[in-house]
This record gives sequence, C-alpha cells and structure tokens, in this order.
Amino acid sequence: MATQTQIEVVMPQMGVSVSEGTIVKWLKSEGQQVAADEPLLEISTDKVDTEVPSPADGVLGSIVTLEGETVAVGTTIALITTVGEALAEPEPEPVSTAIGSGAPDPPEPVAAQLAEPADRTFVSPVVARIAAEHSVDLERVSGSGHGGRVTKKDVLAHIAAATTPEPETVTSKPLPAPVTSSAPSNGDRLEPMSQMRRSIAEHMRRSLDTAAHATTVFEVDMSNVVAIRGRLKPEFLERHGVRLTYLAFVARATVEALRNWPWLNAEIRGDEIVTHSYINLCIAVAVDGGKGLVVPAIRNAEGLNLLGMARAIQDVGDRARSKRLKPEDVEGGTFTITNPGGHGSVVGTPIINQPQVAILDTEALVKRPVVISDDKGVDAISVRPIMNLCLSFDHRLIDGAYAVQFMAEVRRSLESWGEERY
Repeated sequence: MATQTQIEVVMPQMGVSVSEGTIVKWLKSEGQQVAADEPLLEISTDKVDTEVPSPADGVLGSIVTLEGETVAVGTTIALITTVGEALAEPEPEPVSTAIGSGAPDPPEPVAAQLAEPADRTFVSPVVARIAAEHSVDLERVSGSGHGGRVTKKDVLAHIAAATTPEPETVTSKPLPAPVTSSAPSNGDRLEPMSQMRRSIAEHMRRSLDTAAHATTVFEVDMSNVVAIRGRLKPEFLERHGVRLTYLAFVARATVEALRNWPWLNAEIRGDEIVTHSYINLCIAVAVDGGKGLVVPAIRNAEGLNLLGMARAIQDVGDRARSKRLKPEDVEGGTFTITNPGGHGSVVGTPIINQPQVAILDTEALVKRPVVISDDKGVDAISVRPIMNLCLSFDHRLIDGAYAVQFMAEVRRSLESWGEERY
C-alpha cells in the first residue's frame, strides 16, 4: 500500500542579510503535479528577484502563503504531497472517546498550526535599521505582517504620520477641502507596488536623506574609442562571444582612475572614512521593461582588461534580466555606473547607491560640432562623437576639486585610448 508524505516548502534564505521575502507569483496551482527542481514560484527580496524550485516530486497540495504576502525566512509557504511505498501498516489502536479517558488529543491539522500567529517581536534588519535611524519605538507601531509583525511599510507609514505637521488654525477664509477619491475613475488603474519597487523607493529616499548630493558633467571626445571599438567589435563577438560596448571602455577607464582617487571608492561610517583596497564595480541594469532596477557588482574589477570587463558587463546584465542573480551578486559594491545613454539621454543627475559615495552616469554618444586646435594654435570646427559623463558625489566626503580631477583623468584616458590598452 502506498503512503503519502507532506513536504514543506519554506521561504528560502537568499543571503546573510535577507530575513524575509515576498511571494510574487505562484507558477503552479493547488492539485497540480510538480517535479523536483521545477520552478514552483517567484519570490522577491530587498536584494534580488528569483524563482524557487520544488524540493521534491509530488502534488502541490496546499498553498499557505498567497501572492503579495511577505513572510520571514524559514516560514512554510506551501505543502507538497509525495507518494511512496509503505514498509508495513501497523494495526489500528482502539481510541476511547470518553471524556477523561486519558487518551491524547489528535494532532492539530497542519493548516491550523500554520494559522497560529507568529512572534510579533520579530523584525527584519531593514525594519530595525529604519526604526533606529528615526528613533521609532516598534511597540507603538501597528503591524500588518504575518501574525501582526511590523513590516517596512508599517514603520515607514508610522514615520510619515509622525513627521506630518499638524494643520494650522485658519482664522480667515478656510481653504477648500482637498478632493479625494476612494476608487479609480475614468480608466485609472490601481496596482500594488512590487517588493522590488518598494525596495528601490526606500533605498533612493534614504540616499537623498543621507548624502549631500552634487553633480558635475564632463564632455568627452570619444573619437579614439569609436575607431578602436569598430575594429575590435567583430573580433570580440566572433572569437569570444562578447558584445563590445562603449560602457566597457568607460568602465575600464573609471576603474583605472579610481586607483588614483581612492576616496571615490570609499564609504562613510560614522566619523570614519573607509577606503576599499578593491573595486567592486556595480552596473545598474533595468529589468521588467524599465519598471525595475537591479545593481549587480563586478567583483575585483581592477584586475580586468577590456575583454574581461566587456564579458563581465554582459554576464551580469544577462543574468539580471533573466532573474538568475544570486544575493551575493548585489552585495558589496564600492562604485556604480548607470548607463541611460543607450536610450538617448544626454544629461542626468543620478542618485548615489548607498553606502557608496559616488555614481557615474554615461550618456548618449552624439555627433556634435566642436572647436579643435592644431599644433600651431589654429582653431577649426570639426564634427566629433561626444559623450557626456555625469558624476554625482557625496559632498560630505568628496569636494568639487577632488571630483573634477577624477573626472579629468577619466576623460584623458578615454580621449587618448590606444591600441596597447586591449
């Protein structure tokens, strides 16, 4: 006779600092057959979006955590029923139903066990950090999470409510009441923020509240780079399967310059400056048709030549867009490059990726008329491929003179690029 066994599917640990995850989409329905390692659902954390495979062959018997819910790591989110061979079937024991017979109560159903409220005192590291930064007593925050647990959304809402000033008493003509609507109208559509979108919103707002942002813009004549890329592009693709982009040249020049301007590859910790001995270069990648953003890091980028840099950029970009990044791929970055120029943007003021102190924005390559001078100082107008590079930096650590000297070195590197720098 066959026996049935229930295997728990739990919210996986997606990195040391990740303590919770959100169910984005169930790829299987209750009652459907599933195979071991077959994608079962999609989850989102504040680090990465990924698929969770089935731990065994069987039938998806019960979905405990619904789409959109956020639960702690290790929480049971579903049950899979497997079928195996029974070794022996024990004889049934008589069960007394008399009151006070001393017989143990039957085990509580799994669904009922899972319905028990979780420990409300548990909070994720992200929630704890936000609460500490804003001196919030979490006991005074109403929790909307599993078992009444306080979530990031709850603590941010509490902070917003606490910082909203009380309306002043109006002694003259009262202002008209604001027009509000409880439901969409005229074709409006409501949709919940994804976990990724909420994480981006919190991260960007915190960066603006933390860093003293300043931006400088440099025009770079990319004539040498355009010529060299034109010669190398077919070789890189045919021999190595690597797409050679202008971003690879900029990234290589940036890494070289960071060695000479180490405060741009640093972070502020309290009253101390931490200068990193390595360069983990982050590349911002748009995902989900531009509705999301992930920033994977190329580790030890200082050891890569042009081919290695182009290969690494292609790799992290492909894995980000196909949701194959691991949590460690988006941790430990020391400097970030974002590349909106591929869509035609010509100038930008990017927001620093905390806890870093600078971010470089590469803009579109545009042919422009520029004034050039020959060896005798005679000026002429020439059409050149120009790229704007925009550096946002944290003025708490980086002064303008330091930032522009770094950028001047990046520009010199790109404008003087030679054949020997492959």
